[in-house]
Amino acid sequence: MNRNSILKVSDLSVDTINRILNDSKKLFRDFKDWQLSTNRLIANLFFEPSTRTHFSFVSAEHSLGLKVVDFTVERSSIMKGESLYDTVKTFEAIGYDALVIRHPKDNYFDELESINIPIINAGDGSGNHPSQCLLDLYTIKEEFGGFEGLNVMIAGDVRHSRVAHSNKEAMTRLGCTVKFSGPVSFMDSMEEYIEFDEGIKSADVVMMLRIQHERHQERMNLSKDEYLQKYGLTLDRVNNMKKNSIIMHPAPINRGVEMADEVVEHKKSRIFKQMENGVTVRKAMIKMIFNEDFGE
Repeated sequence: MNRNSILKVSDLSVDTINRILNDSKKLFRDFKDWQLSTNRLIANLFFEPSTRTHFSFVSAEHSLGLKVVDFTVERSSIMKGESLYDTVKTFEAIGYDALVIRHPKDNYFDELESINIPIINAGDGSGNHPSQCLLDLYTIKEEFGGFEGLNVMIAGDVRHSRVAHSNKEAMTRLGCTVKFSGPVSFMDSMEEYIEFDEGIKSADVVMMLRIQHERHQERMNLSKDEYLQKYGLTLDRVNNMKKNSIIMHPAPINRGVEMADEVVEHKKSRIFKQMENGVTVRKAMIKMIFNEDFGE
């Protein structure tokens, strides 16, 4: 595997994470029009539906001057039984310089060890989501100036969330205390569990997660209204949050389920700011895989 690939946040040192966050800040404030030094060809291979991740990568790629191609599963040889490896090897063989891949299989990239072009993991199964984690970190750092001592509560469908798994690992290394909340059946472990209303009062960051119906084998035993009242972020609960705390959500949002409609754009909400930050952070990730500098 190309050593510049970004597959898991756990593979990134704290220094590398901070480099990406610092580059993101520069790209947002001082180098908005900066482009890569040479024309390169990149393909986005999304084997799962996506709006924010997919199209913020597209926006970042175009902004950096890349030639961008979007792969369509339904029009590819995947439909004839071609393997993921052979598909990726084909892109490498015909001259692509990098790939962005989302796939429903956990750690799909383990099959791609002999691929020589860099790959950015845009999400694998329920395991890893490095670009979402990095944009979340950037959003928090811009809000609080750092991470040390912050209390983060991640609430909802933790078991099926690659966002929760990536964020817990990175945030803990950076100095945050991370707790989980939601239905017990949605938890991986009860070691870091906190009762929802207790967590609301102590958290600096309340990160809500979507209920991933498509990943559940069991049926939900709560109605949408019941879930909102028991585990959702209602306006009453927002009013119990700390004065300078913020609300985050990786989206898409099930309005009226994990979050009341009026909370989505509440003054504490940074949900659409996360989306905005997603473009600049993904620009910084692409800059890193190509070993580019700003030429300062």
